[in-house]
Amino acid sequence: MRYDVIIIGAGVAGLYAAVNLPKNKKVLIINKRETFKCNSFYAQGGIALAKDEADIPLHIKDTLDAGDGLCDVEAVEVLSKNSKAVIDDIISRGFEFDKNENGELAYTKEAAHSTSRILHAGGDATGRYMHHFLLQLNPHPMLGDTRVVDLLIKDGKCHGVTVLEHRELRNIYAKNVIIASGGIGSLFEYHTNAPTISADIQGLCVMKGIELEHMEMTQFHPTVFVKNSFAQKVLLTEALRGEGATIEDEYGRRFLFEYDERGELASRDIVSKSIYDYTQKTGYKVYLSMKNFDFKYFINRFPNIYKNLQDLGFNVPLQKVPISPAFHYSIGGIKTDLNGAVPSIENLYAIGEVASVKVHGANRLASNSLLEGLVFAKKAVENILLNFRSFKDDEFFEFEVQNDIMSLKEDKEKKNKLREIMWKYVSIVRTKKGLLEAKEQINVLLNEKIGKLLKFRLLTAREIVNSALAREESIGVHTIQKEEN
Repeated sequence: MRYDVIIIGAGVAGLYAAVNLPKNKKVLIINKRETFKCNSFYAQGGIALAKDEADIPLHIKDTLDAGDGLCDVEAVEVLSKNSKAVIDDIISRGFEFDKNENGELAYTKEAAHSTSRILHAGGDATGRYMHHFLLQLNPHPMLGDTRVVDLLIKDGKCHGVTVLEHRELRNIYAKNVIIASGGIGSLFEYHTNAPTISADIQGLCVMKGIELEHMEMTQFHPTVFVKNSFAQKVLLTEALRGEGATIEDEYGRRFLFEYDERGELASRDIVSKSIYDYTQKTGYKVYLSMKNFDFKYFINRFPNIYKNLQDLGFNVPLQKVPISPAFHYSIGGIKTDLNGAVPSIENLYAIGEVASVKVHGANRLASNSLLEGLVFAKKAVENILLNFRSFKDDEFFEFEVQNDIMSLKEDKEKKNKLREIMWKYVSIVRTKKGLLEAKEQINVLLNEKIGKLLKFRLLTAREIVNSALAREESIGVHTIQKEEN
């Protein structure tokens, strides 16, 4: 099997890439599980954009400010200057964002944005609506229940992938491979990610010598209900705070203003660290209060949150909901250029959360993630089509399938151990001592008899720890606490 393009992952980034690849190209999308089990599907808040030419400098400034000096300015300019074009493209294809009573696009505001510039759909179901819409538009075949377990690389070129399908391994060849496999949520005990997001491809890249960068930049969402029994916790979108929800302790005190004059509207890294610090110092529980919302408005604007919390026994918006920060988004990833191309390997691209094009720097601005997936998916496809060429026989390599042991019965317990290690030592606030302890425990696990899939996770986790150890000063979402002598 030889394709023009293989796309790993069927979230918004992967699907928008597929939609922009013409029907006359032979394209295959490879999806690990059911199509809805991706982070895009669970994106609640919305999608940011520069509303017009005048808003571009402000959107760029807000993104750079949130990124705390680590953004690539050119990448942020590409993101903002192309934002309206990709949104207009999706609207022209038939996608409908929520509108106000005058029939105009309803822009909302989230933390660290200087103006209302975020569009949403289905109230709090933007990702779900957009994902479903792009699935309907997709003209190319999809291979489901299939996991990519190797990249076929020779002489600095990517020639395809090895997949695990129905417990059998086989190679699929392609002129171009786009990685759009998402983040790393399953590495942490508490996270908001889809259950399929397990950091496989990042670990595979470590094995292949493909550079990852800014892996220490892991973003924790401040408002998550973590008391459910599932690995994936219940995200309570930042848009709630943008429209009037407040964070209080068990005595009704809004303590965030002690940490930042913006209170609930400070950037999410500040809010997460403030909650962490406050609970450590006081021992108090922390809640999200939605009492400022009109009931009818709340159930129309946030229908999924309303249903999810009702199912959990909360009478919202009247009743407060206990919250905790939880892992939410991987800012770092596979190093790419501004076209999504991986510099060290020809014909290989990475887009969306798995990639690091450095638009987010040290802290992602709210609702820039879906936008990044769309903008750089289009850039990657444009680059592929611009440089498209046919295979020559002397450029094609037949790779032997590597029959590695994928998993062992004991791996599940070790995966859970890894989640505990990462949450305890590599989460909101870190210390050098804790990071060294995490690295030691991860190395112990790596030296045990384990399957290849667990090895991927462990390699990704160790890369995060190594990156955190290398950055000795706190910046953005990376907080390294100085230890007393």
